[in-house]
Amino acid sequence: MLGPLAGIRVVEIAGLVAAPFCGMLLADLGADVIRIDRPNSANAPSAGPPPAITGRSRRAIELDLKSPAGVSVLLDLLERGDAFFESFRPGVAERLGFGPDECLRRNPRLVYGRLTGWGQDGRLALNAGHDINYTALTGVLSLMGQPGITPQPPLNLVGDMAGGGLMLAFGIVSALLHAQRTGEGQVVDTAMIDGAALLMATAREYVAAGTPPERGQIPSDGGHPFYSVYRCGDGRYISIGCMEPQFRAELFRLLALDPNDFSGADDPAHWQELRARLEPVFGAKGLEDWRALMEDNAQLCFAPVLDMNEAARHPHNVDREGYFELDGVVQPAPAPRFSRTPTPRPKATRKPDRDTRFAVLSEWLGYGEEDVAGAARNGAFGKPA
Repeated sequence: MLGPLAGIRVVEIAGLVAAPFCGMLLADLGADVIRIDRPNSANAPSAGPPPAITGRSRRAIELDLKSPAGVSVLLDLLERGDAFFESFRPGVAERLGFGPDECLRRNPRLVYGRLTGWGQDGRLALNAGHDINYTALTGVLSLMGQPGITPQPPLNLVGDMAGGGLMLAFGIVSALLHAQRTGEGQVVDTAMIDGAALLMATAREYVAAGTPPERGQIPSDGGHPFYSVYRCGDGRYISIGCMEPQFRAELFRLLALDPNDFSGADDPAHWQELRARLEPVFGAKGLEDWRALMEDNAQLCFAPVLDMNEAARHPHNVDREGYFELDGVVQPAPAPRFSRTPTPRPKATRKPDRDTRFAVLSEWLGYGEEDVAGAARNGAFGKPA
């Protein structure tokens, strides 16, 4: 058995960013994930190059979900599947004929995943939005960056990836466990705004303690002088995470610094002053000098700030086989890792084609060549050629 989700069948409606990330996570862990692409559209995922990484390890077919024939094929797939997910705005799937009521009527064990930015209800449910908006409305963005500058978006890691795609995958697997025990399917309503809010749980503990945080005032946001990024003499950067006394003592020893000069290091009132003392210290050497001095010291919390190409080549990541190359594309390895059901090596992203269409429909539905040809004549896969 390859992967803990081997034997699980999932249908994914092609979407952007968070949705394919969820599909990748499930496929990485061994699920048989079939992605449904829109046909005959310049904006369809199948029209251009498929996502080189987040599209990996699953097959794709084209279905015209605006045609009754295409919806019929989709419902047949869902009747034989274990899980399904879509990332339409609220109400769209219902209008197209494959909302939760219809799908669960056909397959009461089905886990029906829904991924939106604002959720299925609430006054903003039908609004457009992006990661930056969800992080703004949950307080995440207000704490990103240094004091006195414009808040800096943390890429799209909080709303799209962790709060959206990863949270949806977690929800689907949780609901699959329930379905296996009880035979009951259900809807998994995943909203990126909910996920972003949940990721703020530890930051909100400051609010609960009566000390609402501000940028540069949380130990883990880079404001703490011993948990921060410093510019080296060659313009590169290093990261220091020596907040605990034992790590800080080792840093003082290595840098020949007097600990008395850094008293009050845990008081935010002193952070800017102490950081100003450390900046010229780290600016006196280049990145490679600091790596040679500190990288192999097991008593320090240190790492160089690497670009993505350098990260894939770092000896520790090579030891862990944290990256691999597939069809010329360097990409992160599946995670987490499993001792009894190791994950399969990911397969390259492929565009949908007729052979894949026939393979999927024959395996899942028992379609023969004439069944597939009949569905094509009815417009299930787009306008007949």
